[in-house]
Amino acid sequence: MKVFHLQLPATTADLALLELGAAVYLNGLVYTAREGVYKKVLDQHSALPVDLAALGNVNFHCSPAAAPDGHGGYKVGAVTATASFRFSKWMPEWLEKTKCRILIGKGGMPAEDYRKVLAPGGAIYLTTVGYGTGALLGRGIRKVRAVHWLDDLGIAQALWLFEVQHFGPFIVESDLQGNSLFAQHGQAINAGIDKLYAGLGPPALHRHGDSDDRKNEVI
Repeated sequence: MKVFHLQLPATTADLALLELGAAVYLNGLVYTAREGVYKKVLDQHSALPVDLAALGNVNFHCSPAAAPDGHGGYKVGAVTATASFRFSKWMPEWLEKTKCRILIGKGGMPAEDYRKVLAPGGAIYLTTVGYGTGALLGRGIRKVRAVHWLDDLGIAQALWLFEVQHFGPFIVESDLQGNSLFAQHGQAINAGIDKLYAGLGPPALHRHGDSDDRKNEVI
């Protein structure tokens, strides 16, 4: 596995070097923004409290385990990624508004978003490595530079600014051409899925909205 260390903010040249499946560590400034921030800024048209485009270009979809440090600041012990596909509808406007070039989360985005939104915007997606790595990622957060809208949105949804060092590992899930690691592996798995289920009856579905197509990922 190739390993990359990126100094933030990342440039297009930096991102062009990344390969699907490679490991990435980050150094610099990372901010958190998820549905609470997206709704406030994009749906309710509130002004951003800071110029994110000038500060950094990495947006982490996460919930930090943060607590006051007793000195007027905050200590983050862990950061747990949240599922990014839920934020798909906000991505075109968010990338344009903030010039974000790296999205981090878990589960990936819809494959179509990589081709039609992220790649044209010069952005890629990094995924966290499995579950239980929140404390490991927390070690890479050296300082909480600021937190905005904490009282309004709460810890999980607030806009946090983290100074990070050796922050990772993350896995390159999409590239600047719009290719997706998850989509590629999904195709390989689906090629043999009919054989896997051969001889079995149809699945019993009880919940509204479920699909009986076994090639559809269950999220």
